[in-house]
Amino acid sequence: MTKEFDVAKVKAQFPALHQRVYNNQQLVYLDSAASAHKPDVVLRVMDDFQRQDYSNVHRGVHYLSQRATDAFELARQRVAEFIGAKENEVVFTKSTTEAINLVAHGMADLLEAGDEILLTELEHHANIVPWQLIAKRRGLRIKVVPIHDDGRLDMEAFDALLSPKTRLVACAYVSNVLGTVLPVQEIIERAHSVGAQVLLDASQAVTHRKIDVAALGVDFLAFTGHKLYGPTGIGVLYGRYDRLQELPPYQGGGDMIDRVSFDGSTFKEPPFKFEAGTPAITEAIGLGAAIDWFTNLGIANVAKHEQALLTYAHEALEDFGGINFYGKSSEKVSVVSFTLDDVHAGDAASILDKTGVAVRVGQHCAEPLHVRLGVSSTIRASFAAYNEQADVDALISGLKVVRDLFA
Repeated sequence: MTKEFDVAKVKAQFPALHQRVYNNQQLVYLDSAASAHKPDVVLRVMDDFQRQDYSNVHRGVHYLSQRATDAFELARQRVAEFIGAKENEVVFTKSTTEAINLVAHGMADLLEAGDEILLTELEHHANIVPWQLIAKRRGLRIKVVPIHDDGRLDMEAFDALLSPKTRLVACAYVSNVLGTVLPVQEIIERAHSVGAQVLLDASQAVTHRKIDVAALGVDFLAFTGHKLYGPTGIGVLYGRYDRLQELPPYQGGGDMIDRVSFDGSTFKEPPFKFEAGTPAITEAIGLGAAIDWFTNLGIANVAKHEQALLTYAHEALEDFGGINFYGKSSEKVSVVSFTLDDVHAGDAASILDKTGVAVRVGQHCAEPLHVRLGVSSTIRASFAAYNEQADVDALISGLKVVRDLFA
């Protein structure tokens, strides 16, 4: 696709993508926005750790525990460098969902009845439900910023809804359904102007954009490992250190305590006070390896490759005809959500699967957005570093099979 990017060389590193399915057809994986596959190096690093260096981390004085702790904390360092944070601002969680719940749980103690939280119509359920839970418990008010028909956030409405009562703005960096890139710098600056904090769900952004939390000035940012070519079971919460200090612990148990007695307990400083119990050690190390792999590819190179694929896919689908696109913002990542005239999205996706093409179908954990779009479900094709034009061609061929069956 580009001189700087050898997609065949990249794809060769992903063993799962070379299998054949259904009558010996080549698997075409277009579902990386849900979860990306893992390159050989990530699988190997995790396997090597399990085979040779595994032990519990922290507090152990023996050789293996020290090696495991060093590897675990090196992964934290890798994450910090990747997003422009300090190491003590990186909290390991099991997912983006847990990271957002951690912040919501903590902020519940800091907010008062009548305080307001701003969300957007673009949000994943993981950035809606936690806030609803604390709003009900604490008497908070949730306001929702609408979008334009092309999927852009309505910034005039944002300004109108923002007020001195706004204590938090929680929004996606990139929509998981539409691929829309939100104007997060503007959002952060405007929110801070009224004293509100900002949490960004960056799960769909970290594989497409270089993120610098210090430059953004964001208060909290969350993402997950499995969308970043890493393992499941590991996520990241970035919190500005003073913000983390303000939050109470999310869970209690081993490793997050300073001292314990039956009269009361004291807790470690961040990030450790939020990491109760034995962490996902192997998974954190795998995430560190995934970040190294992705960084070595060059984020700008990957983004250029993906944007070229996005353009090619849009043009191919338009030429195919009978496609209804959702999300037409000029600022978007390599995600295409669509429906076909006169064919239910679920039926189309099931037939595509039988042709070897894996796409996501449904509401993509964004039911309110689909209500806004006036559609019950959409087909989502998402493109990653290992996808190529031939994958788009396979999608079009699969859609021809769908059309012929419903002709």
